[in-house]
Amino acid sequence: MSQLDISSLLLLGMAGLGIVSGNSTITIAMIVLLLLRVTNLNSLFPWIEKYGLTVGIIILTIGVMSPIASGKMSVETILASFVNWKSLLAVVIGMLVAYLGGRGAQLMGQSPTIVAGLLVGTVLGVALFRGVPVGPLIAAGILSLFIGKS
Repeated sequence: MSQLDISSLLLLGMAGLGIVSGNSTITIAMIVLLLLRVTNLNSLFPWIEKYGLTVGIIILTIGVMSPIASGKMSVETILASFVNWKSLLAVVIGMLVAYLGGRGAQLMGQSPTIVAGLLVGTVLGVALFRGVPVGPLIAAGILSLFIGKS
């Protein structure tokens, strides 16, 4: 079996996993990648590999920040996050996750062999546990703490 066939079968399998688990995010992502493969738009893959994560984080950040932009979250609500212990803990956890994401991005760049395991784990987590595919960066950050990479 050729590399194209194995990769396509893997994408199809993961799309199937997304369908079975009812997770449209993973299903759509896998189908888009599969369509890029079968329509000979392979020339887009280097761009997606280089900028896809950044574009995804930008879109995610836009989604997260839209309540502030739309006025649904007031300045008072934001300031209140610094007076309640749960909200303060949320700020600290947010900072920790951002730190781990940064370590993860660096580790993924330095150790490409780790990326495959992180991606498979993330896809399985998304498909089987209804997670969200932001896991590879955080997973890599946590992994970097265990293996001593910074």
